[in-house]
Amino acid sequence: MNLTTITSTVTAAFLGSFVEVVEAFTIVLAVGLSRSWRPAFIGTGIAFLVLAALVLIFGPLLALVPLHLLQFVVGVLLILFGLRWLRKAILRAAGFIALHDEAKAFDKETAELRKQAADRRADYLAGLAAFKAVLLEGVEVVFIVIAVGAGHGMTLYASYGALAAFIVVLAIGLAVHKPLAQVPENSLKFVVGLMLTSFGVFWIGEGLGTDWPGADLALLGIGAILALSAFVFTRWMRGLAVSAPQGSAH
Repeated sequence: MNLTTITSTVTAAFLGSFVEVVEAFTIVLAVGLSRSWRPAFIGTGIAFLVLAALVLIFGPLLALVPLHLLQFVVGVLLILFGLRWLRKAILRAAGFIALHDEAKAFDKETAELRKQAADRRADYLAGLAAFKAVLLEGVEVVFIVIAVGAGHGMTLYASYGALAAFIVVLAIGLAVHKPLAQVPENSLKFVVGLMLTSFGVFWIGEGLGTDWPGADLALLGIGAILALSAFVFTRWMRGLAVSAPQGSAH
């Protein structure tokens, strides 16, 4: 197997999963600290069981899809997914959208849980919040793992990247016992958006039978072109944000 593809697959899965796990961890932490750890763990555990069931049910179906068709479909989905992340990252970097703040997300969720404290269903609602956060972010992690790994049968390597992200976030979170507000989330989303879009372009080409120059090394060239385009577009958008009338940027 090509080392470039393996490295790119593991890196993309790690960075993409890292962002999603941080967001899920913030909610689970809010539930644990503001209510109790029991509903936080129960909600998280049930979400993991649902995710495992989804993987066991739909994972084997991928083997039934012809490789070229799988590469093309996954490529289209990756481009759509990657461009969504890239668009938000560019708009945030340019100042059109406020940067995502994990500390604010933690405070918002904590305030909401405290409002529900008098409700007899408080533990249920707290567990539901943890369940929804882990399930929603977990589904995106599963998609990232399958999308970046399925094209060349590297789902296992992508899973290693996602698992490493989970372990790193959990270790840091348990050590500091607070939201990971210092994580440069927008920069990570920018990089992951570029990587997912690059994989998407590459897999679509593979699905259509394109003979890429340099084989898997073409991923680096595609990524470089997209990165340069995104950088230029971000600078242009920043210029628009500076020249825009006060209050119109958001």
